[in-house]
Amino acid sequence: MELNFTGRVAIVTGAGGGLGRQHALALAARGAKVLVNDLGDSSGHSTAAQKVVDEIQAAGGVAMANGCSVTDFAAVQAMVQQVSDAWGRVDILVNNAGILRDKSFAKMDMDDFRLVIEVHLMGAVHCTKAVWPLMVAQKYGRVVMTTSSSGLYGNFGQANYGAAKMALVGLMQTLSIEGAKNDIRVNCLAPTAATAMTEGLFPPAMLELLKPEAVVPAMLVLAHESAPNRAIVGAGAGSFAAAHIAMTPGVYLGLGSDVPEQLAGHLPALATLDGATVPGSGADQGRQELTLAMSGKLA
Repeated sequence: MELNFTGRVAIVTGAGGGLGRQHALALAARGAKVLVNDLGDSSGHSTAAQKVVDEIQAAGGVAMANGCSVTDFAAVQAMVQQVSDAWGRVDILVNNAGILRDKSFAKMDMDDFRLVIEVHLMGAVHCTKAVWPLMVAQKYGRVVMTTSSSGLYGNFGQANYGAAKMALVGLMQTLSIEGAKNDIRVNCLAPTAATAMTEGLFPPAMLELLKPEAVVPAMLVLAHESAPNRAIVGAGAGSFAAAHIAMTPGVYLGLGSDVPEQLAGHLPALATLDGATVPGSGADQGRQELTLAMSGKLA
């Protein structure tokens, strides 16, 4: 089945270069009208975004540029209004905008911590909040959050980035539940790609494999009308995998005075993934705990 986006309207943030540019080009090449957002100057003009728009238009596609900062909610609302006025709807939002301010936590300035949170987490919140009413009204929407292996698994020197990226997973988990009744599907993409943000992290031979283009297929799948809901897809170098927030079966230890000591002894067994499940919502944890307790069977 060809993943066709004809008639769809997409917003891609941070799309003036790197991965975002490839996202915008791919969506446009497959028929979507695309608003290309990238941070512009004080007047709101983004040369980087306009260059991508020019590329799309030269290839016969339809696109327009926007230079607002995703940290400015009023400006984001105006951007969404710009799209709605021009094309009547918003079907797809790819939250891609991001920055790095890497340092070990001991040396990290709190302003850099807050800035990374503002751009990655609150930027995605602002954009998603702005498109949400349109998607609810049209009973259709696809939102792609850009998470990271640094958030899912940790990475030295990226406490701010990892915290923001894992927060996006939590945001996705809840929005995917809330949006389901209106066919708004929300997923996370965890890319590994050679961009301006990562060029110093890998040797040249690996950078050649980690082209941003290799990540784009995962975005297209998550943004398409056939997209899953609540998926976390890792993509890099043409390889793809799924990540899960799982819960192990657990044990019932009761309320005895020696429960802390018992729990310490059971931790290795609790950590194994044998019998683990992916909860449908946060309520599943409490349900499992109560089920174990009501069974009365001590471990």
